[in-house]
Amino acid sequence: METIESMKRISRKNIVSPKGFKAVGIHCGLKHKKNDLALLVSEVPASVAGVFTTNAIQAAPLSVTKQVVYETQKMQAVVINSGNANACTGKQGMLDALQMQQETANHLGIDKSLVGIASTGVIGEPMKMEPLLSGIKQLQPIDSLEGSIQFSQAILTTDTVTKNTAYATVVDDREIVIAGVAKGSGMIEPNMATMLGFVTTDANIESEYLQQALKEITDVTFNSITVDGDTSTNDMVLVMANGMAGNNSLTPTHPDWESFVNALHAVSLDLAKMIAKDGEGATKLIEAKVTGAISDEEARKIAKSVVGSPLVKTAVFGCDANWGRIIAAIGYSGATVDPDTINIYIGTTLVVENSEPVEFSEADLLIYLKQHEVKFLVELNQGPKNTGEGTAWGCDLTYDYVQINATYRT
Repeated sequence: METIESMKRISRKNIVSPKGFKAVGIHCGLKHKKNDLALLVSEVPASVAGVFTTNAIQAAPLSVTKQVVYETQKMQAVVINSGNANACTGKQGMLDALQMQQETANHLGIDKSLVGIASTGVIGEPMKMEPLLSGIKQLQPIDSLEGSIQFSQAILTTDTVTKNTAYATVVDDREIVIAGVAKGSGMIEPNMATMLGFVTTDANIESEYLQQALKEITDVTFNSITVDGDTSTNDMVLVMANGMAGNNSLTPTHPDWESFVNALHAVSLDLAKMIAKDGEGATKLIEAKVTGAISDEEARKIAKSVVGSPLVKTAVFGCDANWGRIIAAIGYSGATVDPDTINIYIGTTLVVENSEPVEFSEADLLIYLKQHEVKFLVELNQGPKNTGEGTAWGCDLTYDYVQINATYRT
């Protein structure tokens, strides 16, 4: 999607930058010390869209939130806890999720059908309801950078950094702001994975069209990242649009539809790349771009195969220009490829031409591979009719990844 002149990145109050949103995060006792309970609220009920994990095992909070997204189609608040996923917790887990929703609604004085919930953390442990419910009563969301920071901290698990971004664009000669916050570090193999994303906007748009835009954007952003190939039980991206900017309702036929979609795409892409870069133990962001595929979908499939390959990931960690691992990942991707026409670049250095090795400087590529961002370009060259392009992002695989996950519960 093209960047348009009317779109600009902004640095204001992060997730509460759009009109009419407030946020807060506190420590309630689910984790030892760090913030572990967060609340995001709109002044008025907002149109809502959501995308969710494709794991067949889905946590109770997803069932509750899906009902709000698909049936109410409006959301005014979302409450999130970290430290416990409330997944694989049986009937009691669902009762706990519903109580979490109801207590938040009571605290805010709104109907429970307007409240989404999300949980992230350890799977299979009962939720500690006493500190959670006590914490909900203490949540006082504010319209400030401080509230946004608290919120972004409270949703983290093994993340090393918070993930925030915001853009402004113009619709009907009015400024529209779209802001996002996310968490995610391990078990990142979307469609979706262990990640939570929350996006706010003051644009006026009905849920039907917001869902359409989010689904299309998700395929080329959140669903184009991978850390370790695991798909979790909990995770989601939610977009809330409260209409307080006062523009005419956005639809695909609106003259400024593209402006809105581009800004939403920019927010989603920023967050997706931040998640990939912050993979557990990661030291480098890996980007793979594929051209000349039979379709964009096939190109993304190949790109994800490359960045998701454990051997490619370890080669990047070790600064080894082992292009054989890249071409192997292309071959087993399941996509249609011509095995005799592939070009591969590491950075700007051609290492494979027409599927045959090209002489290159190992010393120069060693210097390149020591950078914090490493890019691969794969040209499939399958003929003039094959113009599919796609990009995926991942991270290197390090000793620290093993250490973090070997001791996650203990």
